[in-house]
Amino acid sequence: MRPTRWRRSTYVLVGVAVLAVVAALVLVGAVFTADGRSSTAAQALPPRPEPAVAEPALFAIGDVAAEPSRAKVTARLAPLVADPNLGRLTGRVTDAITGAEVWAQGAALPMQPASTNKVVTTAAALLALDRDATLQTTVLTDPDRPGLVVLKGGGDPTLSAAGPKTPTWYRNAARISDLADQVRKAGIRATAVEVDLSAYSGPTLAPGWDPLDIQYGDIAPMESVMLDGGRTQPVSHDSVRSFTPGLDAGRALAAALGVDPARVSQVVSPLRDGVQVASVTSPPLMERLRDMMNASDNVMAESIGREVAMAVGKPVSFDGAARAVLDEVGRAGIDTRGAVLRDGSGLSVDDRLTAETLDEVVTAAAGPDEPRLRPLVDLFPIAGGSGTLSNRYLNTDAAGLLRAKTGSLTGTNALAGIVTDASGRVLTFTFISNDAGPTGRTSLDALATALSTCGCGA
Repeated sequence: MRPTRWRRSTYVLVGVAVLAVVAALVLVGAVFTADGRSSTAAQALPPRPEPAVAEPALFAIGDVAAEPSRAKVTARLAPLVADPNLGRLTGRVTDAITGAEVWAQGAALPMQPASTNKVVTTAAALLALDRDATLQTTVLTDPDRPGLVVLKGGGDPTLSAAGPKTPTWYRNAARISDLADQVRKAGIRATAVEVDLSAYSGPTLAPGWDPLDIQYGDIAPMESVMLDGGRTQPVSHDSVRSFTPGLDAGRALAAALGVDPARVSQVVSPLRDGVQVASVTSPPLMERLRDMMNASDNVMAESIGREVAMAVGKPVSFDGAARAVLDEVGRAGIDTRGAVLRDGSGLSVDDRLTAETLDEVVTAAAGPDEPRLRPLVDLFPIAGGSGTLSNRYLNTDAAGLLRAKTGSLTGTNALAGIVTDASGRVLTFTFISNDAGPTGRTSLDALATALSTCGCGA
């Protein structure tokens, strides 16, 4: 019976508390006269303080920590650099505050960067594009061909085949069903669908890509309209990619409009006098960059590289995007000597970047001189916390203190990012390992962890 008595006691205490609050309110009310003027007791109260004013801002880590010593950084990394599982290792470490190089090994040697290539693609996008930029997918009709609708791609790989109540693979993506609804509301009775892929030019697969990567789900042929990044299963992590993503998008629109998918074809000549009857837009650039960097999304990286090319008037192709990306970061003062890019994602085995180029991009983002690149720091995955680093650096001193873009191909491991060392000094770093051994990734992670535990001040 004790529980009942405890509950009753609680009720009594609560009742007493309520009565006390009511009494206090009555007392406060009593100090005011009927016409709203305060009594002598009220006038005795201290004056009301000035309201607090919030002033939100970002504050850099103080520079009171000693500048890192090249000798101490070298001594800290030396035993780890000797690990044979690192294969051919190049790298560079820089003091983010001063921009001074504090360690380097083969930093000017072009290496296969794998997905750290996405750091350069992201930097070019931040330099060349508006943060809120979106990509448009439209549906057109031909006045001379009643019943025909044309799905015209604008380079948005996030457009989704998922149903209206199903979550999409990419956040806040438009759906093919949205376009179909607009076509019906426009009073169009569709009988055939064509797909206009003319926004992109050149080959759909980059030099150095393995077509098997399509089956493995790493990439899709780059076409200017596709669904869920070319995935054949819109929300499956293990989905293979389509070999014909543009036509698949057209077939999905046809199905939504009740048109026989066999009546879907690719446009031979783009419509000159087409009438737009439907349109949807992609998420804004910053949202797409975050998805790309955290998931290391190859299709998204290629799309964004082409977006840069389009913005600066270069061919919207693999070659045009690569030249546009390198030109943009070069204009920002980044040394791109030795760089050879065949794509924007780093999937090509023919890509080459130096540790110097990658580290200069990161240092520019972390330093004071190029504010347009500053969002890059926030786009890096966090060690032990997010994206491709969510399962790395767990239970290490680097967890939460390191942010970096990863890169992984057969025999290649790379990292480019920032870390706070044991003295509170912010360092930028790039490590690229080619011809790596079986534990190459773990060995590379050990290098970055060593920086986080280094009290390397002079």
